[in-house]
Parts: sequence; C-alpha cells; structure tokens
Amino acid sequence: MQDATAQMAMLQFISSGLPRVAVPSTIHCDHLIEAQVGGVEDLKRAKSQNEEVYAFLRSAGAKYGVGFWHPGSGIIHQIILENYAFPGLLMIGTDSHTPNGGGLGGLCIGVGGADAVDVMADIPWELKCPKVIGVRLTGGLKGWTSSKDVILKVAGILTVKGGTGAIIEYHGPGIDNISCTGMGTICNMGAEIGATTSVFPYNNRMYDFLKATLREDIAKEAMKYQSLLTPDEGAKYDQLIELDLNTLEPHVNGPFTPDLAHPINKLGEAAKKNGWPMDIKVSLIGSCTNASYEDMSRCASIAKEAMAHGLKSSTPFNVTPGSEQIRATIERDGIAQTLREFGGTVLANACGPCIGQWNRKDVKMGEKNTIVNSYNRNFTGRNDANPATHAFVTSPELVTALAIKGTLAFDPRSDTLTGSDGKPFKLRDPFGDELPTKGFDPGVDTYQPPPKDGSSLSVDVDPKSQRLQLLEPFDVWDKKDIKDMVVLIKVKGKCTTDHISAAGPWLKFRGHLDNISNNLFLTATNAENGEMNKVKNQLTGQYGPVNEVARAYKAAGVPWVAVGDENYGEGSSREHAALEPRHLGGRAIIVKSFARIHETNLKKQGLLPLTFANPSDYDKIQPNDRISLVGLKDLAPGKPVTAQIKHADGKVEEIKLNHSMNEQQITWFQAGSALNRMKQISGNK
Repeated sequence: MQDATAQMAMLQFISSGLPRVAVPSTIHCDHLIEAQVGGVEDLKRAKSQNEEVYAFLRSAGAKYGVGFWHPGSGIIHQIILENYAFPGLLMIGTDSHTPNGGGLGGLCIGVGGADAVDVMADIPWELKCPKVIGVRLTGGLKGWTSSKDVILKVAGILTVKGGTGAIIEYHGPGIDNISCTGMGTICNMGAEIGATTSVFPYNNRMYDFLKATLREDIAKEAMKYQSLLTPDEGAKYDQLIELDLNTLEPHVNGPFTPDLAHPINKLGEAAKKNGWPMDIKVSLIGSCTNASYEDMSRCASIAKEAMAHGLKSSTPFNVTPGSEQIRATIERDGIAQTLREFGGTVLANACGPCIGQWNRKDVKMGEKNTIVNSYNRNFTGRNDANPATHAFVTSPELVTALAIKGTLAFDPRSDTLTGSDGKPFKLRDPFGDELPTKGFDPGVDTYQPPPKDGSSLSVDVDPKSQRLQLLEPFDVWDKKDIKDMVVLIKVKGKCTTDHISAAGPWLKFRGHLDNISNNLFLTATNAENGEMNKVKNQLTGQYGPVNEVARAYKAAGVPWVAVGDENYGEGSSREHAALEPRHLGGRAIIVKSFARIHETNLKKQGLLPLTFANPSDYDKIQPNDRISLVGLKDLAPGKPVTAQIKHADGKVEEIKLNHSMNEQQITWFQAGSALNRMKQISGNK
C-alpha cells in the first residue's frame, strides 16, 4: 500500500475489528512529498506537514503487523522490485502501477484499498478471468531506442482501453535483450492501456538483478523451475502483437493521453500541425517507471557529452530517484553530480510531479506550455494541475536530449546541436551500465518491521483532525427499487479517476472521507454546459459546485446517479473515486464502459456500476431526467437491470443496463458495502 491509499485501507481494516493482517503487507510513504526546491528540503517539509498521517500509518502498521517504509525510502514499485518481487509471485498493491513487478516475473496487480482489506483479512481475492494478449518480441534494442519505447508503441496500438480485462504476456527471443528494470518499465506502464497486469518470463536478466539485490538464493530456486515461469510452446493468445526491436523507433506519446504515439522524427511535425507549444518549459526524468541505475547512467552519458561541447539543459531539469538505494548509488558513482552540473535538481525519492505533487512556479495557471517527462501518465492537469500543460511521455534518454535543444522538433539520431565553439555536432548513442559494478549502496535504512505482537499498542485518531477520520458504515440497502434518482452530472468525454477525485493538493485529505469529498467530479466536464464543477441543482434550479449539489441532494434524502462515457474510471486505483460518490448519496454509476479497478471499487462500496446495453442510450439521458432502477430484488449475475427514464415532459423510456456483479458482489450491494458484508460474516461490530 502506498501512503495515500493506505490511510483509507488501514481505516477500513481497523473497522473490520480484526487483530492482525493475514498476509505479508507493507506501507510505503511516497505520495505525500511535494516537489518544490530539492530532495532534502522537500522531504523535511513533508515530514513536518504530514506527521499526523505518518504517525497514524506507522502506529497502525505496528499494531496490525504491517511493515512501514518511512518517507524518503522511495517509490513503492521500485522498492517492491528491489526487495519483494520474485518470479511466480501473486501480489496486489493499492496503486495502478503495481504491475511493475512483472519485470521480475511476478503477477502484480493494482487494486483499490478495499481489495487490500479483503486480502489482509484472509478473504480470497477474486478477479474475472482475464484474456491474455501476447506481445512477441524479436531483435534487440539499439541506439536511442529503449525499453520505454516498447510500451509506448504498444500503447499506440492498443489505446488506453485496449488491454482492459487482459494480462499482457511478453515473450519471444527479444526479451533476452531487455534488462530486468527495462522489463519493469514496460510492465509498469501497462496500466496505461488498462491491462490487469503485464508479465515477462523468467530469464538470466532477472537472475542478474536478483543477484545484484542480494537475492541470489531466490534466483537459483527460480532457475530450477524456469519451465513453469515461461510460456508453453505454441501457447494460444486472444490477441498477438509482434514487435521487431531492431526496427522499433524512439517514441514520444501525448499530449493529454498516454496512447497518442509519435515516433520522434514525426513529433515536431505533429506539434506544428496541432498547435502544441514547441518550446519545452520543463524536463523531468525518473519516477517509478524509469528511475533505474541503467536509466540514470544512460542519461548521464548524454549530459557528459553535451557538457563536453559546452552545452547544458536549456530547461529546468528535474531528477526523481526511484528509491533511496538508487539515490545513494548514483550519488556514490558521480551520476547525480553529473546531472546536477547539467542543470538538474535532484528531487526526493517520491512520486512528486508524476502525481501532481509539484509546486510549480514557472508558468501561470491556464498558460499553454509543454513539458516532457519519463513518467507513465499524462492526463490533463495530472502533473501540475494546469489543464493547459501539454505533457509528453518518453524515455529518460529522449527527455535529456530534448532538454538540451529545448524544442519538440529535435531528433537526436539525425539532427545536430551547436557547441559553445560554434561547431555543429551530433549526440552519440546513449550508453550506461545495466547494474552498478560496485554493487548497490542501500543508503539510509528507512524500514520499520512490525513487532511480533502489537496487540497492546494503540492507534489514535483525533476526532477534530482535518486529515484523518474514522469510518462510519454506509447504509444498508432497504430491499426496495431505487426510484426517481436525479442526475447529479452527465459527464462528457474522458473521465479518469483524476477527474472524479483529483490528486495534487487533495492528497492530504486521503484519510478524511468528508473533506476529500469536496473534490468530487472537480475536473469532469458537464455535458449540459461544457463546464467543470458547475451542475444544476434540480431541487432549486441553481447551479453550483458538484460536491455542494450532491450534499444538498443527500440532505434532502434524494438519491442521485452519475452518467459517463467510455472507459469510465481509467487511470489510478484511487478508491476515493468510489468512496466519495457513495458518501455523498450516490446510488449508481451508469456508463458506456468501465475501467477494471474502478468498477471493482464501486462494487466494494455498495454502488451499482451499470453499463448501457445499448451504448447510444447515453444520448437519451437529459440533465433534468429522473431515473429509476426496478426489479432490484431479483438482481442476479448476468441478468440486466431495467431502468426507467422519466423526462421533464412526463414521458418515460425504458432501457436495459448490464452489470458484471457475481453472487458475492451482489451481497456487497445488499449489505451496503463489502466491509459491511465482512462484518456480517465475521460477527465483528
């Protein structure tokens, strides 16, 4: 669990009344550290500002048997790859980029906090059996092409929803030409195509990484069973993609969506055609996706060559180490100093600008600008909360090269730079060690193991706290049809979990459900007026912020529904995007299609996640309609739900809505939430 989702997960676990977690579990403090000045100062400030939350997580971990990684230890996925992931592992993590562990041959799957609570409570975790999409790799990476380009290309092929309901299995002779951390990069960003998870077969590159991270015993054991950790000969796939790494070009994806793929030699042309700002304002490398030793050393090789010609980064250049171990190792080996001399600022070992934890000062809100980064996700406002920021995702190497030139219209393979001596030169291909020749430096010890028995310990939550709030159970279904729901909002276009529950400054309220609910649908576009955070209160006729209108409906005892488009809830595993609508009186979410994690999160909180049997029925719903769901006492797996749409003129239309709930999930709805159902079964109060 990362610290933002761990708050709600641990609050839910406490509510279950259970004494100790049933499986090995950890908390990682990486989300609440805001990038502002530099690593040391930013970490010190974060510890001061978030001590109440850190103390809660630290004490809850000790009491309930959960390991605690202190702030500054690094990003959850990097720590997992360096310490916990192993071939054949099945692991869930409360973050959508958990599949990073597939780089070590594990099935590591992102979930919401309620799923984590189930597993910690020894309740079997279930998942609809996924399809398997095969990606066969041949050839080898060379020149400016890196492992990041594999997933950038696949994202362009499959789009942000093409992997939904599927595991991506990479195979073929090309896999032996990719480093273990490179495989992790590819698996990490599989979340951007909606994949359940991604995985590579066990090979010698994984062996080398396990050995370098002091786990050679695991590497040897896995080698004995390599046949079980590789695809069967002639395995059949639901879809097969073939990629030749010899001909794969470096890519840059964006803006505003991670599946808009451009080969680097076509980027400048596309930018001019679409009116995207050509000049790069900020360049950022690192994150959980691309902060390996190999990534950093290859970037340093580019920086050294540029500086030998008298050039540095022409933009602010931010460097995010993925873990304390990576930070300490690149400091020891001079890589961090090279990047500083190039113009870089080394940030804290944390998520930072990748998730909106960035106190950016160089542009005004609403000012059109371009940034390039080596992150994984670039939805509108994702990095700096500015909807006019055009964020492009690429490899760390290309970020570094583009930072020198300062424009999107630069292909380092063919274009030249002008040195301080006035002479043109072309950058050589980047190079760097896959693993440190001197071994990893672990840096500062930031791990707190749980005591063998924490039953005598206490966890305090101040009733007056603005950051933490003990949970009250959601109301139980009254066994009646849900009649005359008002439409809180009909969302137009893309609606990610960032649109439903914004991150950035709102992260500080992740442990306080009522306070964070003030960001409900903050940046979703209202289909009625094309505006954000402005919906009509059907009881008063007045327009207001979404959360205020929802609270008014709840106070008046009027149930409401939200209506959405395709792939609703894509992106982060953010459980609050399901908790908030439930807390503020929502009863159902009706959309054309759901992203997997979010659909499960809605089920866990007792909301009905429904999809139009006929997607065009989305157009039938008007903002002032009343919607009734009838026949709910007969709710059953595979059986559509009947919805009656009552228009303002009195006309009633009937449509069918599908759902994917199984028998157990239906009991969650009937009990009011999965947590309520858990208490019913266990008898805990």
